[in-house]
Amino acid sequence: MVVALIIACEAGFWVLLALGLAARYLLRWRRTGLVLLLCEPVLELVLFAVTAVDLRNGAEPGWEHGVAALYIGYTVAYGHYTIRWLDGHAAHRLAGGPRPPRPPRYGTARARHEGRLWLRTVLAAAVACALLQAAVRYVGDTSSLRSFQWVALRAAGIHGLVALTYAIWPKKEPRTGRRDPADRADQVGQLDQVAEERPGARR
Repeated sequence: MVVALIIACEAGFWVLLALGLAARYLLRWRRTGLVLLLCEPVLELVLFAVTAVDLRNGAEPGWEHGVAALYIGYTVAYGHYTIRWLDGHAAHRLAGGPRPPRPPRYGTARARHEGRLWLRTVLAAAVACALLQAAVRYVGDTSSLRSFQWVALRAAGIHGLVALTYAIWPKKEPRTGRRDPADRADQVGQLDQVAEERPGARR
C-alpha cells in the first residue's frame, strides 16, 4: 500500500502542478490555480500519515517506509523550487511574462548556485533522517530504516563533493567577448556590496 501511495503522490504532484498552471495562465483563474498549487503539500502529509498508521498497525518496517521518508524529504526541499521554476516558464510562454533568468554557468556565480542546491539536498537528507529516526524510536531499532538514513547522508555527501568541485575548479567562461547575464548580475551585486561597505560611501 505504501509503494502504491508513493507512486500516486508523485503522479498527483505533477497533475496538480499542471492543473494549477493551466488554471492560472490559460483559463486566467488566478485563485483556482493558487489553490491547486497550495494543495501540493497535502500529498506529503497524506503519505506521512499513512506510513505512520501502517507502522502503528504492526507492519514490518521495510524499504517502502524508507523510500517514503526519502520522498517526503526531497519534496520538502525541492518541491517549492520546482514549482517556482515551472511557474516562471509558464508565465513566460503562456502569459507573455519576462523570460526567467537562467542559472549561472561560470565562475563564482556557478559555484554559489551549486552550493545553494546542495543546501537543499542537505535539508532533504535532514528531513528524511528525522522521519526515519522517529520511526526507529517508535518501532524499535531496525537495520532497514537505519540503512536509509545512510542513503540520505551519502546522497548529501556526494552532492556536496560535486558542488565543491565548482568552487575549487570554477568553470571558466569561453573567450567570446560575451558574458552570461546571470554571471554579470552576480558581479554587479558584488560590486554594489563592496561600494556600500567602503568607508565614506554615500548612504
